[in-house]
Amino acid sequence: MWDNHDNRNLSDVFRELQEIRQVQTQTVYSEKPSKKKPYKAKNQFTFRRNTLYANHDLRLSHIIIGCSLLMIGLAVFFPKNTAFTQSYAKEENTEKIAEYELNRHRLNMQNIISENADMDRVKEQVIEERDVEFSTEYNQNSTLPKGEEIITQEGILGKDTVTVVKTYENGNFVEEIILEKEKLVEPISKIVDVGTSEFLAKHKIHIGDTLYLTNTAKLKKSTEDSAEDVAEIKSSLDVKLMELPNEEWCKVSFDTLEGYLKTSFLTSSYTTPNIIEKNRVQKILLKVNMDMELNRVSGLTLNDYQKIFTHLPSDKNKIFENNYRVFYNAEKKYNINGIFLASIAIHESGWGTSQIAKDKNNLFGYGSYDATPYESSFEFADYAEGIETVAKSLVKYYLNPSGTKIYGGETAAAWYYNGPTLQGVNTRYASDPEWHTKVFNYMETLYNRLQ
Repeated sequence: MWDNHDNRNLSDVFRELQEIRQVQTQTVYSEKPSKKKPYKAKNQFTFRRNTLYANHDLRLSHIIIGCSLLMIGLAVFFPKNTAFTQSYAKEENTEKIAEYELNRHRLNMQNIISENADMDRVKEQVIEERDVEFSTEYNQNSTLPKGEEIITQEGILGKDTVTVVKTYENGNFVEEIILEKEKLVEPISKIVDVGTSEFLAKHKIHIGDTLYLTNTAKLKKSTEDSAEDVAEIKSSLDVKLMELPNEEWCKVSFDTLEGYLKTSFLTSSYTTPNIIEKNRVQKILLKVNMDMELNRVSGLTLNDYQKIFTHLPSDKNKIFENNYRVFYNAEKKYNINGIFLASIAIHESGWGTSQIAKDKNNLFGYGSYDATPYESSFEFADYAEGIETVAKSLVKYYLNPSGTKIYGGETAAAWYYNGPTLQGVNTRYASDPEWHTKVFNYMETLYNRLQ
């Protein structure tokens, strides 16, 4: 039983201690000589004394072993701050101690010592270059939309030389202590402009973008209502934004002119999506004048022609409404202003009500002479044929200088050319000196239907 003490638990130790006490007590009592048997007293005492010595040696070794095991067990199962209120020798706690003892692993002191002995802690001093972060500066900019940010200068990292002590445990970095820093390169700050203009933000525009007038306004020489006028700009026309001195006024360019407009008179394609179409039409209307060149296309689309000629109040028989596409195609094919061509037809035929127009499909009185207008006028298979014939005649003989390349590889004869304007055509086309004014009035009426 004593040879296997390495595998004993606390309960075994307590049991061994109790047995040792019992042996000691029995030995001491047996040393007294018996009165009944004096002749055996010497031998019995000797045996008991030898037994006592033997038990004494055994008891010391077991006590040492038991105390050692007890101390280890106490260290394992109870922390330092645990208060012991009962003796471990008491019998009622024996089962609990044994239960704890059976559920615990033995403390391996050798492993603990080995693990701590293997800890490798190393310190080293190094000198190295390190990046230095740059700062960021924010500047308010009234020429940018509110909330928009633009980087005006990129930040650049600086450089420092750093002397540092680094600590490693088992090859892993733990901490460092910086001993000294020396500046090599100063960092360059990042600069960011932050927009503050509510006007630019509202219209989603920037300096240099296009703006449009919401109504006709006067371009001023300075940012004052009383300032001298530079020009009048029609509604829907576009200007280029040049400067924004404040939220009320801005500097713009219009054609070759520069001046100031109130921001309240301006809009953008973002704020007013249909303003671009209005701008296109307005630019076309601005070119409508008595001196406009008629050997050029009008710039109108097929949809524009349809809009102009549909539901004309004076077109009772819908002759022009039904032939708007013919006028448009003649413009594209022969390089002549189609609205001018239609205006001649309206003037000469009285909106298609003349006898020549009705009987001969001739809206222009083409070929007529003053003495015999009806008899001398040409007759056409339909209105389209008459429109094309007159368009080619005007292009070849009235609207282009001699030698100008025209339709079908031909060149202009220019027999009656006096300039590509209404008054130039009037010179040889009609005997009425006010013919050009009357035709122009019809042209204005048709063009204004675009608005």
